[in-house]
Amino acid sequence: MNNSPRSHAFGNSNDFSVAVVGATGAVGAEFIAILAASGIALDRLRLFASERSAGRKITVGDREIAVEALRPGCFAGVQVAFFSAGKGISREWAPQAVASGAWVIDNSSAFRMDPAVALIIPEVNPEVLDSITKPAIVAVPNCSTIVALVAATPLHRVARVRRMTVATYQAASGAGAAAMRELETQAHDFAGGRAMNTEIFGRQYLFNCFSHNSAIGPEGYNEEEVKLLYETRKIWNDPAVRVAATCVRVPVLRAHCEAIGLEFETPLSESEAREILRTAPGVEVVDDRINNRFPEPLNAAGGDPVLVGRIRTDWSLDPGMGVQMFVAGDQIRIGAALTGWHIAELIGARVAV
Repeated sequence: MNNSPRSHAFGNSNDFSVAVVGATGAVGAEFIAILAASGIALDRLRLFASERSAGRKITVGDREIAVEALRPGCFAGVQVAFFSAGKGISREWAPQAVASGAWVIDNSSAFRMDPAVALIIPEVNPEVLDSITKPAIVAVPNCSTIVALVAATPLHRVARVRRMTVATYQAASGAGAAAMRELETQAHDFAGGRAMNTEIFGRQYLFNCFSHNSAIGPEGYNEEEVKLLYETRKIWNDPAVRVAATCVRVPVLRAHCEAIGLEFETPLSESEAREILRTAPGVEVVDDRINNRFPEPLNAAGGDPVLVGRIRTDWSLDPGMGVQMFVAGDQIRIGAALTGWHIAELIGARVAV
């Protein structure tokens, strides 16, 4: 797997200003690592977080950069701002960053379903950026949507998906750095015979699975499941596609897995589906039936591609009208920061930044 970001596309110069909002979180830390590996000028990298983190020094490459608190006018001179601090922060500060002349790449849910805001997965719908010619907010989809659609879209382009069912197995990383620490702490507490801390999820996470911790609406679907439906429709520009999801937390530190079933409008054989996926951008096929080797979160963690395997005919449908597959993708990288970085590359390739 290639774990290095592509070189940036903001012209031949490294002399442009970048900000990371939410720099002390799990996704913010991944953004910083990607930026440090990209060759940008670190003296023009600015890091923002909460008041309590202001003044903290973060090592980036060979430099120490002090974390700043958000203030009116703080984005002056910033050309690209990556937001990963939650929807409240994004709603308040992202418009101010754009007003200061910055492109905002937002990882929160604040603007995803806003009709005026582009919702982009670079491997899926990069053409949406063609019509945006000045600084704007560009939304990064939800992590489970990204992992699903990087895998499903190559098949959708050929046979058109009419229905997608998804069961997710979501890692602690999706709930942030504190959730990852709690899972690790519970493992230590279990080994030491101590009572487990359950501050984040309100229950034992170790050796357990439970419904995704987002709010459940009156119709019985939680927010994560609803996001998969409406974000897929927006990204595919298909209000008729049907999506049913069941989202679950599993005791894995990093990388989400998903069991995906696709029903097609036109026939597509299992072998055709496998060959399409072998050359699809952002996909790595891991489908070794002989040795029972398929996508696993441990193998996806820290990597760039979505791993796709268990590719097989859906026996509940007419021949050729559907496939089942199992996928794994690093929620922090392809599910968040790496996708945000690749969006920035697309912007840099289209617009003078």
